[in-house]
Order: sequence, then structure tokens, then C-alpha cells
Amino acid sequence: MRRIRGISTVLFILMILTGGVAPAAAAPEGQMTWGVHISLAPTWFDPAETTGIVTPFMVMYALHDAMVKPLPGNPLAPSLAESWTVSSDGLAYEFILRKGTRFHNGEPVTAEDVKYSFERYRGAANKTFKERVAAIEIPGPARVRVRLKEPWPDFLTFYSSATGAGWIVPKKYVEKVGDEGFKKHPIGAGPYRFVSFTPGVELVLEAVDQYWRKSPSVRRLVFKAIPDASTRFVALKRGEIDVSYWMTASLGEELRRTPGLTLKPAIANNTYWVYFVDQWDPKSPWHDRRVRLAANYAIDRQGINQAETLGFSRMTYSLIFEFFWQPPVIPYDLARAKQLLAEAGYPNGFDAGDFTCDAVHAGIAEPVANDLQAAGIRVKLRALERASYNKGQVEKKFKNLVLSASAAFGNAPTRLEAFVAAGGAYVYGSYPDIDGLFREQGAELDRKRREATLHRIQQLVHEKAMFAPIWQLAAMGGFGPRVEESGLGLITGFPFSGPYEDLKLRGK
Repeated sequence: MRRIRGISTVLFILMILTGGVAPAAAAPEGQMTWGVHISLAPTWFDPAETTGIVTPFMVMYALHDAMVKPLPGNPLAPSLAESWTVSSDGLAYEFILRKGTRFHNGEPVTAEDVKYSFERYRGAANKTFKERVAAIEIPGPARVRVRLKEPWPDFLTFYSSATGAGWIVPKKYVEKVGDEGFKKHPIGAGPYRFVSFTPGVELVLEAVDQYWRKSPSVRRLVFKAIPDASTRFVALKRGEIDVSYWMTASLGEELRRTPGLTLKPAIANNTYWVYFVDQWDPKSPWHDRRVRLAANYAIDRQGINQAETLGFSRMTYSLIFEFFWQPPVIPYDLARAKQLLAEAGYPNGFDAGDFTCDAVHAGIAEPVANDLQAAGIRVKLRALERASYNKGQVEKKFKNLVLSASAAFGNAPTRLEAFVAAGGAYVYGSYPDIDGLFREQGAELDRKRREATLHRIQQLVHEKAMFAPIWQLAAMGGFGPRVEESGLGLITGFPFSGPYEDLKLRGK
């Protein structure tokens, strides 16, 4: 062993003298620009306000870092926490912080920051955390322990990716500048630091030289708000942007035909459904299950899939992915839809009022509205800008029909918690049998028994026709000739680019 060490030392000295030492990672170079389909909101700069949708993570993957988060090939990858253990009774999770991680202001990431970030969190599922978490403790300088009131098999899923509770902010800085000051100039521990934000125009970020996972190769990221899809396509074609989100089918076809441009459809966690928000009101037509079934039969899902996403989206007939129970196929049957409406007392159809959607999703909502009209369900499409739509959803202000969607990370319980069970962030009403089963599965440690309960909940959702499911979306992104790695599709289920430190420009 002594001789081997001696040889190694000699070789190392020779490498230094001859210039053979492995070079340091190349400094980040160049700029990559996105055409973003929405206007970015400052609330997405603060993990504490993360809603139960995926959009904030588009920014958070650059600016911030989490204890655990989805990365390529691993939905629960160690990040700021290099490892963790779970007690045998399932009541305690202990995390060990990764050494050497720092915020963008140079301050180290500490256990105190982790505790502070959790206690400060007020976004999606914060009520669930308060009900289930007994305490968060700091048993050592680089250790954090979360104690639960009862076993919670989904704690790590909720903590890591379904919410922003495990995404860490610097305590001293936030306390110094306050919540509003933090949104104006966020400081995180991610691979990119904040440079500037012009509301309605663009967000500019710059690479951090030493990021624990790897140093980014692209120096500057620019996210330009271009809500109109045709305008985004023209910008991509002209080289004004390098990556575009949310291509329509016709633009996707043109993109595929354009030399130098690449269409990149990626199956995301995005599931879409029509939510009958008035189904618990006895005075509403939607209180009648036959009317809800009629709406289901009226929608030509395969036709919309081909027209809007070139057939790449999946027909799952559900809003769930992990712990998924496959519902029966819901056929497109206009005659059956009209028959059900007649049986429910609406032989000539009825005026169904507003059908509210996120304006970004109008390309999906419009054909759905047309299909409903053809069956006699006369709706008025109401497309709102995303911030207004999200606000209305959280405050449960909408009536009649809503096109709902979620691309948030998680599993069946995280989706059911947000959209189905009583008290959920987007739940207008619920059913006692489903609520009871949801509480039951929450503390079940036996995976098979828990899966059976979750399947039964999904069966009840289907039998009650609580929703009219549309599809699991294939996100239609595209990129230009300067891009070697766009990040689209690298993280399973994520509809945006990521991780940002993996991005590459050609020739860099």
C-alpha cells in the first residue's frame, strides 16, 4: 500500500509539471431564452406560497433548492439533504444536510433555515402538515428531525415535491427584508441567482459558479412572457428565443417541418378534467348524476387529442398517476348523452352558464365546450389569465363548470387531498364515504392494503361521475438550433425544462 501511494504521488507531481491535471469545470457561457406561455408572478419566487400546481417549480428549480426533489431517474433524489432515515414506527424522519451548500448571498444552508422554511410555509397542504406534524427539531448542527403525530406514508412526497415546504430559504435574509422584499429580490440555494424581473416581460437569472450537483454550463437564463402561441413560434423561428413551451398541434406540425427546430412532446403529470363544482347543490342540474354522465359521454377525447396534441396525450380517464386505478373507457357517444339529459328532465338541453378555464388552456376548453353544446349543454366559455384563474380556484368563487388541471408532482393521495377530499385547496364539496376512506389510507403502513383503499376511492370518484376527465397531457415544447440539451422531458412528469444545471448550448 505504501508503494502504491508513492507511485500515485509521483504521478500527481508529474501531471502538475506537465500540465496534465484535470481542468476545472469550464465557466458558464452564453444565454438560453425561453418563450413562456404565461406571465410570471412574484409569488412563484417564494416557496412558502407554493400552490398545488407545477408552475412555481418552473422558477424554483433554478432559484431554490429542496431537501429532496425529483431529478432525472429519481423522483425522491437527495439534494440539500444528502441522506435521511425513518424510524421503525414511522413517526420520525431525520435528515442529514449536505456539507458546503450555500445560499446566493454566501451564507451556509443550516438546519435552522430548514426548520424556519417549514414553519413559515403557508402554501398547498399547509393545513395537512399542521394536522400531522408534531414538531420539527434540530438535534445537531447539520441534522433536522421531523416528528409526526401518527404514521404518514406520504410525508416525504408531500414534503419534497407536492408542496414547497421542503424548499429552503435563508432565515436571516427573509427576516431582514420581509416577505414582500423577498419576492422583489429572492435569494435561494439553487443553480441560478436572481438578476432582474420585469412584470409581464421577463425574468433574468445568472449561473452560480459552484452548485453542489454540477456547475451550470449556461451563464444566463431569460424567461420571456409570450402568452400567444403563434407569437412564441415566430420568436423561436427567428432565433429570438431558444425554447418554447406549449405548442398547439398546428404549430407543432409546422415546427417539425421547419429546419433547425425540434418538437419535443413530453408526457407530463398534467391531467385535465371538467369539474362540476355545483354537484352538491340540490337546485343545480349538476346535482343529478345523469347530467354529469351526459357531459362525460359528450366529449370526444380522442378527437381533441389529435387536434390539440397530435395524438401524443394519454387517455387515462383519471386525474391520478401513482397508485393508479384504471377506470373503464368513457366512449364518445352523443346519442347516449342526449338520452341521459332527457331522462334527467332536459330533453331540449339546458343553459349551463359559465365554463371557466385558464386562458392558456383555452385550446382544450374550446373543443370541450363545443362538444357539450352539441349535446345540448349550452355553456359560455370564460377564459381567465392564470393569476386570476388560480385566485378564483383557491377562493372557490367559480360556478357551474371549471376546466381543472394539475401537473404537480406527487401521487394519488396528494391529488386526492388537493382536489377530492374535504378541506382540499380546490375542493368545492365532498362525499362522506370518500372522506372516510381517505382518512383511513392516510395512516396505513401496509402498502397493499393502502393501495386497495386508494383504488376504492378512485372507483367511487368514477361511479359518482364527480369529474369529466380529459387526458394526461403530452406537453408540446420545442427548441431551436442553438440548443444541445433543452431539459425538456429529463425529469419524469415535469412539463418544463429542468434541471437547469443540465442545460447545454451547442459548442459549449
